[in-house]
Amino acid sequence: MKKVLLFGAFFACMGMTGFAQEAAEEVTDEELTKFAHMEVMTEMFAAEKTEEFKAMILENEIFQGGARYNEIKAAWGDEAKMAEAEITEEEKAAYQAVQDFQSSLQDVLKEYKTDLIMNDSILGVSTYNKVNGAIKEDPALKEKLDSLEKELKAKSDSEKEDGGEGTSN
Repeated sequence: MKKVLLFGAFFACMGMTGFAQEAAEEVTDEELTKFAHMEVMTEMFAAEKTEEFKAMILENEIFQGGARYNEIKAAWGDEAKMAEAEITEEEKAAYQAVQDFQSSLQDVLKEYKTDLIMNDSILGVSTYNKVNGAIKEDPALKEKLDSLEKELKAKSDSEKEDGGEGTSN
């Protein structure tokens, strides 16, 4: 009985070793570049949305360049403070619109990144899973990815300065 158990354990280990080798498939430079490109596109989209958020505040005359926004923000949720700051219904509506936009940002970014991942011409789910798993296991690969992202971002920034569109979807 002992020999049967040892024999079974031996084959189980051999099977798992083969599976581990198969799962640790080599990530190509092309796959890593596609992953880096997707990350840079997501970062740039987030930066655009952040600028949009700032503009909602700074360009809205109700907020007086942001000063009134800060007053409303400090009083928000406290009726006594809101009455003391004499916050109007129009200001409440404008502030709420900004808050709604801010609250939706996380979902918008998540949807954008998911769309990039799902798009096979940009990245693809299998490539995402492969690279994402590999960078968690291999710190050197993660460093290489970070370096690629910096290069792509610098290239995109220089293209924007030169009047080009840069990296976009």
